[in-house]
Amino acid sequence: MLSTEPLTLTSIRKELEELSSEMILLIQKYDLDATNSLEIISIAKKKISEPKDYVRFLELSLEGRILGEAATALEKATVTD
Repeated sequence: MLSTEPLTLTSIRKELEELSSEMILLIQKYDLDATNSLEIISIAKKKISEPKDYVRFLELSLEGRILGEAATALEKATVTD
């Protein structure tokens, strides 16, 4: 779950690791075998049989994207020319 604490690169990395661990469990549980990241959602939709697991998969995907974008923005803001 996305933290309400101020974001730092360290806190983002920690949250991404937690999200990744949970995502890996779902990938293994449902044998999600996408060859590229663009097809993972459609494969997950076909293979994940439990609605709560599919919703959680989507949540993890979205949270990961949000955190990735936040990390990129922080890195850009802290880089000096």
